[in-house]
Amino acid sequence: MTDRIINDITDFIFIEDKPEKADAVFLPGGSHPEQPEYAAELYHKGFASLLVLSGGVSVKRDKWPGVQSKAEIYNGNYKSDYEFFTDVLLKNGVPASAIIGEDKSGHTRDNAFCSRRILDENKIEIKTALIVCKAFHARRCLMLYQMAFPDTQIKVCPVSCFNITKDNWYKSEAGTDRVLGELARCGGQFPSDVKQYLKNATKCAE
Repeated sequence: MTDRIINDITDFIFIEDKPEKADAVFLPGGSHPEQPEYAAELYHKGFASLLVLSGGVSVKRDKWPGVQSKAEIYNGNYKSDYEFFTDVLLKNGVPASAIIGEDKSGHTRDNAFCSRRILDENKIEIKTALIVCKAFHARRCLMLYQMAFPDTQIKVCPVSCFNITKDNWYKSEAGTDRVLGELARCGGQFPSDVKQYLKNATKCAE
C-alpha cells in the first residue's frame, strides 16, 4: 500500500490530461528530445497547428548543457533550447511555418510570459492550448502558463524524462530530489505572481 503523503505529492505534481484539439502546443524549454517529439506527434495527429517554443539557456548555467538523450540523432551545434527543439520538430516532419518561439528565457516563468509576449506581438490569440513538458515539471508549468494566459483553457500532456515517473519518483534519491524541489518551487518561487493571480481571480469571482 502506497503511503498517503506519497499519493498526495504525486497527485499534485504529476498532472496528465488526455490530449484534446487546441489552438497551440506550448513547449517550455529543455534538453530532452522526447518533448518536441511528442509535440510533433500531436501536430501530425491534428491536435494543434501551432507549436510555441520557449527557451534559451538556463539561468543556472553559462551555456547550453547539450542533448540529454538520442544525441546520435540530434547532433547539431545547439546554443539554446529553442534551437534544439526546432531541429527536433523539423526532423520529425513539422514545417517551419507551424513553429514560433523565442530563445532568451532562462526559467519556467520566462518560458510562459515570453511565449505570451511573442504571441501578442504576432497578434495570435490562444483560447485553448496543450503543454508538453517533463512529467515532474507539470504542476509548475501549468501554474506559470496559466498566469501568463489566464483566459486560456490549458491541458497538460507530459513526457517522462530522467526515468522519473509518477510511479517511481519516490524510489530513488534523484527522483525524490526532483519532485520535492518542484513542490517547494510551486509555492516559493515567484510568490508575487501567485499573489497577483489570486487577487485577479478573486476580483473576477466577485
